Order: sequence, then C-alpha cells, then structure tokens
Amino acid sequence: MSQLLRVQNFTVSSDGFGAGEGQSLKKPFGHANPGDLLAWAFATDHPPIKRSEPGGRGLDDYFTRDYGRNIGAEIMGRNKFGPQRGPWEDHEWQGWWGDEPPFHTPVFVMTHHTRPSFTLSDTTFHFVDGDPASVLAQAKEAAQGQDVRLGGGATLIRQFIEAGLVDTLHVAVAPMKLGSGAQLWESPDELLDQFHQDVVPSPSGVTHHLFWRK
Repeated sequence: MSQLLRVQNFTVSSDGFGAGEGQSLKKPFGHANPGDLLAWAFATDHPPIKRSEPGGRGLDDYFTRDYGRNIGAEIMGRNKFGPQRGPWEDHEWQGWWGDEPPFHTPVFVMTHHTRPSFTLSDTTFHFVDGDPASVLAQAKEAAQGQDVRLGGGATLIRQFIEAGLVDTLHVAVAPMKLGSGAQLWESPDELLDQFHQDVVPSPSGVTHHLFWRK
C-alpha cells in the first residue's frame, strides 16, 4: 500500500478557524483558548500531551489514540512551530513542547528561513524551504514506508489540499466560534469536490468530519 498523507485530530471552531489572531510566545493559539478548543482531546485517555491520570475511552479516544498509528514523519507550518516571523533571531528557543515533543518522528517545518536541524528526545526538526510536493517527497523518504501526518496549521493544510496531495483528513469541529484567525474552511462542503465525507457526532459536543480522497 502506498504511503498516505494524513491530517489527524485537527480541530477547528464551528466557523472553521484552527487558531485565533495575535499568536505569541505565551499564546500559541492567539486569542483562542486551546483548553476550550481542544477540550474533547484533553479529556480522552490518549490526549495530545501525556498526563498521569486516566481519561475517557469513548468515541473521542478512538480518534486520539489513532494519532500516531503508522506515522513515520510530520509536516508542519512555521506558525505551528513557533511565533517568530522572518529570519530566526533566537536559535535557543526550540518550540512549545519541552524536552519531549509529542511527535516521535522526523518533523519537517516549512519556512522561507531555514536553520540547522536539531533533535529533542526522539523527534528531529528539519527546517525546509520548498513547495508542498517537494517537502512531501522529503517527508515520505524519512518516513521509511510509513504514512506522513500533516500537522497544520490551517493555512498549511489548505495549501496541501489545493495541491491535491492530501489522502485523508480527520477534522474535529468544536462547538464554539472564534470569529477570526487561521481558517481551514467556511464550510466543510468546500472539500467535497476532492473527497468523500462521513460525519460522526460525539457525546462530548464535537463533530468528527472524516474525508478520504475520491
């Protein structure tokens, strides 16, 4: 089976925003509160950041525990890595995730301003300047036959969709509005020219949208 490019557990507001405006070092999601936007995922037994106490094991956990399945590399946009813009002024700062990032694979950060790669625990960050197709080729090679996860943010995911490179998407729609920020869509129907879709409501209040390439 060929390697897939997958979007996993990406969360948007009911008006389609994956993050708010005004991103900063202290506010990775801008004016959006990640505790509200990602509440469904943090309440599961396999949350984005590990914790000691157990969580829920229902429908939402089915999706969060699938996050790393058969993933050999990740692609992310520079804004997901950090709030700096333009040339890198601080190489000492190495992301929001501490000494043990949750990716556990090579990560390709797309940016027009490259910098040396570095490794934290079992995650190596590479900073690459290229178009979506060429970066995907690098990530697939690094993944060694496994799939590649497209981590976001919303603008990056949209670029890869418009380039016709995304194979599957799982997008959780949270029951809250942000009003502005980085928008994945105005309506999920925008993707139906490229993808089949299933919609699965969860008791937690989020709605899971599953897309696969036609």
